Amino acid sequence: MTKCVFVMGANSAIAQELIRLCVDSGQEVVAAGRDTAVLEALYGHLSNVHIVEVQACDSGSVDAAFQAVVAEGWHVDGYAHCVGSILVAPLVKTSDAQLDSVMQVNLLSAMYGLRAFLKQAKAQGQGGSAVLVSTCATGIGVPNHEAIAAAKAGVEGLAKSAAATHAADNIRINVVAPGLTDSPIASAFLKSDMMRAASAKQYPLQGINTPAEVAQAMHWLLSDGASRMTGAVLNVDGGFRNIRPLVK
Repeated sequence: MTKCVFVMGANSAIAQELIRLCVDSGQEVVAAGRDTAVLEALYGHLSNVHIVEVQACDSGSVDAAFQAVVAEGWHVDGYAHCVGSILVAPLVKTSDAQLDSVMQVNLLSAMYGLRAFLKQAKAQGQGGSAVLVSTCATGIGVPNHEAIAAAKAGVEGLAKSAAATHAADNIRINVVAPGLTDSPIASAFLKSDMMRAASAKQYPLQGINTPAEVAQAMHWLLSDGASRMTGAVLNVDGGFRNIRPLVK
């Protein structure tokens, strides 16, 4: 079987950078997403990127996608979950529909994808590595982030527990926790120079993440270079979660 990295949510800005890194390093990639036309436009010209249609919030669709990939002779030894959304609103102004969507897109989809990956990795018995995406807002209270922080804290708990469960199978599971990243889903917070500057000032290392910076961390966690890393949350947030610089 040929080894590959399965990237869920392959149309996202971070996923695009991650897939580029995988391709540049000679890896085979399964680019999975709900809109194959978009994925064809992004990756159709790349011979080592294989496009799969999947609905990340539908467990049956996720399971079927993994089963189809394995049936075609692929061994998924790496899994990256790049599905996510942002909701910034106080809980008292958050509707049931919004809460359901945040949990489905950010937490349940991560559970479905990781579960499918773990099943095939255990069945093939050759180990593997998975990386999920959280947010710096899980590590410190940030106003109006109740729903997304709760969902992403669940992602961190999921990864840590699964890492403990499957360490004996030589399956590593880690998380990256970015700060605000310059991507389409964050565009509402970066639509003017003034808003971008205000956002940048929130971070000890002032600035906004690029998708490439987050993808580089994910690519490393998936690689053999991170072979002693599991159950970790790697903060890519300019120090937001862990430090407070001196006020000048």
